Amino acid sequence: MIFLVLIVFYTFVPIIHKTKKMIFELPILNFEKNALEPHISAQTIEFHYGKILRAHLTNLNGLIDGLKIVTADLASIIKEYPDTNGVLFRSAAQVWNHSFYFEQLSPTSKAKAMPEGNLLLAINESFGSFEEFKILFEKAAISLFGSGWAWLSQKKDGNLVITQETNAGNPMRMNCKPLITCDVWEHSYFLDYQCRRVDYIANFWNVFDWSVIEKRFELL
Repeated sequence: MIFLVLIVFYTFVPIIHKTKKMIFELPILNFEKNALEPHISAQTIEFHYGKILRAHLTNLNGLIDGLKIVTADLASIIKEYPDTNGVLFRSAAQVWNHSFYFEQLSPTSKAKAMPEGNLLLAINESFGSFEEFKILFEKAAISLFGSGWAWLSQKKDGNLVITQETNAGNPMRMNCKPLITCDVWEHSYFLDYQCRRVDYIANFWNVFDWSVIEKRFELL
């Protein structure tokens, strides 16, 4: 019932238009909406990207306009606004989180299936092996109660860490550098998997591009 209400709400959120004011825009997908099938359907991408993310953008741009914020970036808002229950933080973090999530996805035929080089060495050093990392990451995503995100991040000491964040949480709040995220809000998988979050997370790796994560790691 809650999910149906969300569908109705986000379906009627107005489209963002370019203005002279400071505005965050919808990121461009690196793939066609049906390119991740059968693992993630075009219907899910249309709803998740086209409705949910667009709604968060609309809310964020309205807040920024109302608060007269003229120079800010999403990371600064996430890290510097103290109230994690505040509407500005939630909107900014959801826009950042979703953009980060979609950026790492790619059709199976184009996606790099395994990390290499320094990233693989860091994963092995932090978790024992790549296989053990996947087990622990999947466990974090599956066991998160309610809605939120599973993350792989790098701490200031260089070690990698897997964390769970509820709602709009982001590890940048803990001075960690995000590398990977898995969205476990219902809207990310319900249309394809119903309540089978386990299946969604298992198939997540089939459309996951490690070349994107290697570039993120190199920029640290």
